[in-house]
Amino acid sequence: MKTNIRVSRKKPESLTRQIRDQLSTLIESGTLAAGSLLPSERELANSLKVARNVVRGAYEQLMAFGTVQSEGRKGRRVRPAGAKKKATKTTKKKK
Repeated sequence: MKTNIRVSRKKPESLTRQIRDQLSTLIESGTLAAGSLLPSERELANSLKVARNVVRGAYEQLMAFGTVQSEGRKGRRVRPAGAKKKATKTTKKKK
């Protein structure tokens, strides 16, 4: 998958934030449609010449926002607009 993501080490924002913001913009604009498979962490990290954990951080933030969903070894997909985010932890109320 070809993405138009660019990072600059000269910007004050972290590389993770730059990647996250650009992916978010691509998703919101419809360039990355709902259900689209995102590039693998390794693939995107290699193309941007950044460490893999930088891309992983951006993907994890997008997952926390509910924009992206993980499908295990298949990778990560853009979450459909109306899809509900699965609860990751349940908390018990103290009485």
